[in-house]
Amino acid sequence: MKKNTVIGSVSALALGFLVTTGTAIACSRFTYEGAAGAYYVGRSMDWMEDIGTNLWSFPRGMARDGGVGPRSIKWTSKYGSVVATAYDIGTADGLNESGVVANLLYLAESDYGDAATSGKPLLSLGAWAQYALDNFATVSEAVDALGQEPFTIVAAAAPNGKAGTVHLALTDATGDNAILEYVAGKLVIHHSRDYRVMTNSPLYDQQLAINEYWKEVNGLAALPGTHRASDRFARLSWNLNAAPREADPRLATATTFSLIRTVSVPLGLKDPEKPNISATIWRTVSDISQRRYYYDSSYSPNVFWVDLGKLKLTPGSTPMKLDLSSRPIIAGEASRLFKPAEPFKFISP
Repeated sequence: MKKNTVIGSVSALALGFLVTTGTAIACSRFTYEGAAGAYYVGRSMDWMEDIGTNLWSFPRGMARDGGVGPRSIKWTSKYGSVVATAYDIGTADGLNESGVVANLLYLAESDYGDAATSGKPLLSLGAWAQYALDNFATVSEAVDALGQEPFTIVAAAAPNGKAGTVHLALTDATGDNAILEYVAGKLVIHHSRDYRVMTNSPLYDQQLAINEYWKEVNGLAALPGTHRASDRFARLSWNLNAAPREADPRLATATTFSLIRTVSVPLGLKDPEKPNISATIWRTVSDISQRRYYYDSSYSPNVFWVDLGKLKLTPGSTPMKLDLSSRPIIAGEASRLFKPAEPFKFISP
């Protein structure tokens, strides 16, 4: 496992990527700091189709396994969480009751290594974010534990046939951040409070190098405006640094939504020559201080939210599901709409 906490200079490779790439366009996320040490995480889900997202609440004390047969890693959840799924076969996004936020975003360069020869317990890619939410109360705790590489991730194609290749971002109640990527079969962790923005390709160290170039540009005069991942990274980074630190949670939440909307992609947008450019189908904001999870579907006129304190997360409680398959119009606090449900199964090959 490699740790990286230093922002590098602009490399020739990174600049080449800045000029030539037009692929791997799916999702953005960032950590916004309000006043008085309050933190909010905003993310967009950009995908080529509706991924059948539902919201789930999972209690503490759930017996879990990695979903990959006899060699699957096993654990018991220490923390309850509310999560958003992809195809109801994996956790794509979520917030746990200790204030850890997990976001999975597409990364074409991901390489998780050879599960057949690793000799380690196995974890389905769809369970990676859930493992972090179930087990860790802080980012530092997650970095220390995951840095030991206790499992090998097993990826499989999603129901639409596309490869599952993602990286993971974690944020906690102190504003600490970590970006976890598997490169050539090895885990690379970028751990710093300064690593507040993540999009997609290239790999994170190259993305940081590209952003160094844009730091020298006056964002009020010019910012990169395409939907490419490197452009969204630079635009979001500049806007995030320029945004005021709001004390009122309502204004802070509104600011977080306004920032993630600056990098959202309109519904229906397609480019035949760049098939990975995808529309934003939903956005989330995690208010870590208030343990409040906001959900904004591009198919609905309203934003709604879930207060974790109103969910049943004690050991022995029943997992609950908020079914969004019919694209319901929901407003306000929505914990009352969750219904008991058998937990979904993590995807396996």
